[in-house]
Amino acid sequence: MSNYFLKTDQKIAVIAALAEGSSIRGVERMTGIHRDTMRLGVRVGQGCAKLMDAKMRGLNSTSIQVDEIWGFVGKKDKNMKVTDDPDQVSSVWTFCAIDSDSKIVPSFKVGRRDHFTANEFMNDLASRLTNRIQLSSDGFAPYFEAVELAWGSDVDYSQIVKSYETEDSKYTPERKYSPPKFVSLSKYAVSGNPDLLRAHTGHVERLNASTRLHVKRLNRLTLAFSKKVENFEAALGLHFAAYNFVRPHSSLKMTPAMAAGIERKFWTWGDLVEATY
Repeated sequence: MSNYFLKTDQKIAVIAALAEGSSIRGVERMTGIHRDTMRLGVRVGQGCAKLMDAKMRGLNSTSIQVDEIWGFVGKKDKNMKVTDDPDQVSSVWTFCAIDSDSKIVPSFKVGRRDHFTANEFMNDLASRLTNRIQLSSDGFAPYFEAVELAWGSDVDYSQIVKSYETEDSKYTPERKYSPPKFVSLSKYAVSGNPDLLRAHTGHVERLNASTRLHVKRLNRLTLAFSKKVENFEAALGLHFAAYNFVRPHSSLKMTPAMAAGIERKFWTWGDLVEATY
């Protein structure tokens, strides 16, 4: 069945289920709609990316955290063959930013974990903000150049570097599925005059956890993954639009878009589908 012939309530049910982390086959079983019709998710996800591009302008944020989250399309790097096109199958990284106060996600970028993607991401982020900001990131080296190109000296930028235990003498089978033990944290002022007491990446790391929870293709230790880069990008677009406009933030009691002054009311899943389909 083409998604053009789905009723509005069917479209809403599919999009809500996908945005809440259900698998495509799981949505098919719950709704009775054939999985090929899930191309609706790609169309709405692409519309969500355009919606965010239009809405996330002139933001009055003062504190921003950035990070990257790993995923893959087609196959993992260790399974790559010499005949594979690295632009179509390989690891992909999602660069994302979060406002520490309103919790809104103003920008995200899917690409390789390199200077090129970092530069594009930072330039896009800077174009959406109106204030001088305090910017916090991890120790990813390409951020030095990317921040300089995007803001010059008009930013208070710090890097937070965490160290973890690399060897565990008390290895147990369950240790393989647990994060390494945290050892130490160091903060470095890179540009401007950042307040190192306020500098941290806790909010964006929590955002990464929510992203892995709600985007099925980023769930660890599952069979879920994207076969096309555009499908992966659409899934991230749907997630971040749902996060910004639909889901109330637990600590804010409103959506991040409302906290940032972009919207005055809660959006329903129907509102999101209508705005992006």
